[in-house]
Amino acid sequence: MTVSGTSETNRGAAYGFLAYFLWGAMPLYFDALKPAGAWEILTHRVLWTVLLCGAGLAVWRRLGYLRELIARPRRLATVALASVLIATNWTIYVAAVVSGHATEAALGYFLNPLVTVALGVLVLRERLRPLQWVAVAVGALACVYLAIDYGQPPWISIGLALSFATYGLLKNRLGGSMTAVESLTAETLVLAPAAAVLLVVLTVRGDTTFTTEGAWHTALLVLAGVVTAGPLLLFAAAARRVPLVTIGLLQFVAPVLQLLCAVLLLDEQMPASRWIGFGIVWIALVLLTIDTLRSATRSRRARALTAAAAAVDAAPCA
Repeated sequence: MTVSGTSETNRGAAYGFLAYFLWGAMPLYFDALKPAGAWEILTHRVLWTVLLCGAGLAVWRRLGYLRELIARPRRLATVALASVLIATNWTIYVAAVVSGHATEAALGYFLNPLVTVALGVLVLRERLRPLQWVAVAVGALACVYLAIDYGQPPWISIGLALSFATYGLLKNRLGGSMTAVESLTAETLVLAPAAAVLLVVLTVRGDTTFTTEGAWHTALLVLAGVVTAGPLLLFAAAARRVPLVTIGLLQFVAPVLQLLCAVLLLDEQMPASRWIGFGIVWIALVLLTIDTLRSATRSRRARALTAAAAAVDAAPCA
């Protein structure tokens, strides 16, 4: 790898770490928005994000992609379904944080890689390697254990993992047809009419806090667009510069920080039995990471051997 290539990779890793760091710190932001409820926060998140992203695309003169999207009903339907899934994920997550269940939210994002692998089998008919099967089985065992410990299934965690993993599956189907900003704009644009109506209903009922909790509270709600779009743009910048394996390892930064924020800064309680359940999940993630690293190493070796063989074939005869 050249010096410039190494520099780009390092920059990409920094962007990725910062993106996941910001996602990991989000419990503090949503906790600071109290007494706003989850529905009010969702409306502001959607509306300020679509305004921010739409303005950016207008400046860059890239709004024309919306005409192409409308002209392709199947792609538009996929975007609409993705928007519903991400809105569901946002609502569950915010509701969990403001109601004092940020630890369960963190568990959801620990479970997400395992659920993603499981969806690959069920939906895409992918074949798992043995260690992946073991990881999924251990993850399922963790869910059973935590269900017994909670007295019910960890619905918040399961809801977050399922909604985000399915959202990721749909984004995979869309492929590279849209940039990160274009995708986020389209998704929030689909949600914007419902969000606007919901905000009006909440305002009429007197259930909004936008103008009642002081200028700082109002400013924090307005910043919902930056808080939503900022990490996504950093992630997109990272994904173009670093290998997928690096992104896969960085993704654990967010739930670790979410858990630390919940326990150390938001004073949520984690009994010893709950730590055991999280520990079982972490064992599954370690197994999945080992398998990912092994697979990446084998792929690199295969590419190196192929390149070496090609070089030998291309060499002139003496």
